[in-house]
Formats: sequence, structure tokens, C-alpha cells
Amino acid sequence: MKRFRKSVIMPLALFIYTTVMAIYFIPRNHELSDTEKWVTVSASYLIIVLLWWVLRKKEQMMAKREEEAKRNDKK
Repeated sequence: MKRFRKSVIMPLALFIYTTVMAIYFIPRNHELSDTEKWVTVSASYLIIVLLWWVLRKKEQMMAKREEEAKRNDKK
């Protein structure tokens, strides 16, 4: 079975959650202006992209460390 990476699963789940909540709540919320609504959703998407980037970099660093450890073990 193929193992899914954390850098894919977590941001994807948050993206789906944010999108569903935006679709559900934006038309029903009359307390905020349209600009505030879209800025909030956009900021949420930006945070999700940053999370994806950080998790991807962390996974790359871990893979690099594992590769270096394997190389050192062979020596």
C-alpha cells in the first residue's frame, strides 16, 4: 500500500474543509462585508499553502538526513 505523505494529506484536508466552510457560510453571513469574507478565505488558503511548503521542506530534510545516514553506514 502506498503511504501518503503528511505534506499532501494535511493541506488537502484543510483545503477541502476551508472550501466547504466557505461555500456554506459565506452566503449566510451578513455581518461581514464581502471584502472581509474574501480576505478571510484568501488568508486561509495562503496559510494552507505555507503549511504545505513547510511540511514539504521538512520531509525533504528528513529524506536527505536518512540518505546521508545510509551513506555513512556503508563507509
